[in-house]
Amino acid sequence: MVDATSLPPFAGHAPHRILVTGGAGFIGCNLVRHLLASDAQATVVVYDALTYAGNPANLAGLGQTYGDRFAMVHADICDLDAVARSLAQYSIDTIIHLAAESHVDRSIDGPDAFIRTNINGTYSLLAAARAAWKGRHDVRFHHVSTDEVYGSLGATGFFTEATAYDPSSPYSASKAASDHLVRAWHRTYGLPISISNCSNNYGPYHFPEKLIPLMIMNALDGKPLPVYGDGMNVRDWLYVEDHVRAIDAIVRRGAPGCTYNVGGHNEHANLEIVHRVCDLLDELQPAGRSRREQITFVKDRPGHDRRYAIDAGRLERDLGWKPAETFASGLRKTVQWYLANLEWVRSIQGGTYRGERLGLG
Repeated sequence: MVDATSLPPFAGHAPHRILVTGGAGFIGCNLVRHLLASDAQATVVVYDALTYAGNPANLAGLGQTYGDRFAMVHADICDLDAVARSLAQYSIDTIIHLAAESHVDRSIDGPDAFIRTNINGTYSLLAAARAAWKGRHDVRFHHVSTDEVYGSLGATGFFTEATAYDPSSPYSASKAASDHLVRAWHRTYGLPISISNCSNNYGPYHFPEKLIPLMIMNALDGKPLPVYGDGMNVRDWLYVEDHVRAIDAIVRRGAPGCTYNVGGHNEHANLEIVHRVCDLLDELQPAGRSRREQITFVKDRPGHDRRYAIDAGRLERDLGWKPAETFASGLRKTVQWYLANLEWVRSIQGGTYRGERLGLG
């Protein structure tokens, strides 16, 4: 067991060569773009298995724009040797771990993939990092997790970093397990880590199995807009560009071993979200009738948590981060992005996912 009192005082972390796992996915590609644009000294290496939600098109143009400051490794985080080779080849001093199976509905249908990637894959990364860094303190392993590990809230209250874990789905259980592994590698081996638990993200490049992009695409195509149960499940919504700014702040200034909740201060019921998407599309691309007419209530998801809400006070107090977008401004930007990038949308629709209902067990 490592004695935390023997560690040197923390004066901040300066990432130079950053490995972003899952960097071709939704949050990952937005993070990669942010890191390259905001730090002219940073080299960013994307490590991605390019499964159904990892899309090289999300990173289009970065090689031409940033040259050898950007690199791509097509590999699986569960492949310990491949991870180790990448850490050595690129002299990585910072890992930002986003690679995960992340859709609750898919975890209900096929939990085995979530156990493999989210738990075993996180172990591989931790093992490789510990071996490569050999007790160094000028390194950082940042693990991106979810508020779903905390379970469900009642009508009031907020998740804090001290909230007990109470996961409801195979997805959230696998993320809870990976969180525990990361903390254990810090407490047992002294690996410099940080963890963030975020609320629901939305924004550009979001894979269309999730609520907001699915509603946008179905609405544009004149398809039903499926709302689970009574539509009153509440989530806190976080614009993805606000989230990646938070991750960057935590990596650079967050204390080793610390966890930070990241939320957007935007609690809304699912039905309200669908109404807002419909109204924005009716304004920006009128269809001659209200798209609210396409709303269809469907059988609820098994084990569907009723409400999530994040207290991001530690992040605001300690690191000075606040979300820049309101939900109204972020949602408008999101809808406008999808309307301006229909070619990207159609390429997704031509793949293996066609908007079908998942997660019925």
